[in-house]
Amino acid sequence: MAPQQIDPTAAPPSGQQPELMLSAVLHLMSHYHAQYASSGSCPKLASSIERHLQLLSELPNLAPVLRATCQQLSQQWALMIEPTLPASANPSLLERMGRLLAPKRPTPLAH
Repeated sequence: MAPQQIDPTAAPPSGQQPELMLSAVLHLMSHYHAQYASSGSCPKLASSIERHLQLLSELPNLAPVLRATCQQLSQQWALMIEPTLPASANPSLLERMGRLLAPKRPTPLAH
């Protein structure tokens, strides 16, 4: 049986399906370890894993211990992904606040 191809950019399944989401994230984590443990990282796959874990941590019908574990793992994956993000994709708090408070410039009209 050939291994399944994983699309790391695919959105996590929607709806309240914790078993399916948990199965998917475990599969992604296993694939990540098998493929990239020795050769380096894959930011897209790691980001997908982090998103799945974050969504799982927010499901109210998931057992509290699983929600807490998913939240903790999501934070750990986010820390691993952060250095791979371009500087512009990860603005500081001060930069984000500056954009919010900056006066809006009028859009020039095309002639």
